[in-house]
Amino acid sequence: MTERVISSLILGVIVIFAIIYAPVCGMATTIFILVALYEFFYMVEKKGVRLFKPFGLLVGGLIPITIYFHFPIKEGWQFLFVIIGLFLFFLIELTKKETHQPILSISATVFGIIYIAWCFSFLIRVRQLPEGAILTAFLIFVTKSSDIGAYLWGRSFGRTPLIERVSPKKSLEGAIGGFFTSLGVGLVFSPFISSLNFWETFFLIIILAIIAQLGDLFESLIKRDCQVKDSGKILPGMGGVLDVIDSVIFTAPTFYLYLTMIR
Repeated sequence: MTERVISSLILGVIVIFAIIYAPVCGMATTIFILVALYEFFYMVEKKGVRLFKPFGLLVGGLIPITIYFHFPIKEGWQFLFVIIGLFLFFLIELTKKETHQPILSISATVFGIIYIAWCFSFLIRVRQLPEGAILTAFLIFVTKSSDIGAYLWGRSFGRTPLIERVSPKKSLEGAIGGFFTSLGVGLVFSPFISSLNFWETFFLIIILAIIAQLGDLFESLIKRDCQVKDSGKILPGMGGVLDVIDSVIFTAPTFYLYLTMIR
């Protein structure tokens, strides 16, 4: 618990600076993506799958950088880059001396890039919106309060397994506690967001609280498949970076797409 608290304090300081200063947000998001993507590749390789790690990390790092610097990439160019990327994957595979699960290698590499780099990069997009600082704070605190609430409530009152085959330690009581913790934290933030009315904010809190737990469960499913307890050991008491950002990976694009496309 002491190690977890220390790691949480360090991450908390980084998050506060990222919320206040947009450049810190861009830099921290890029670093988190690269570390989490490396952890993901490491976990998958424990299953005996050979991935395109250097190329995957390069593409994964370029995604948040292009978003931060507002590179004007139109849909036609995006399609071209996808085609070039796939062509390079197959070209690299052809240069190998031995053929070893090429479809699985390419699929897992592309999935890691989309799952971690593309999805988590939406955090930068949210920060670049009008009221970006308060919207980013709202997104992060509502999402992570679900994790914290689920952990604390689960430790104190957890009796009923949530989905035992995915994560034996997660409980239904913890999930309910996490949901209501998110709800409480979100309602505290709601008066400070002028671009959203109360009912929109209330609706978003509910959606984000649910999706945050689904993101956490999805990462647990990946770890279960790879037969690892944590994605890494870089954060004492908490595991890896992917263990920390797993819930934000799903809530960030959901929140951004609602703000820019649905409402």
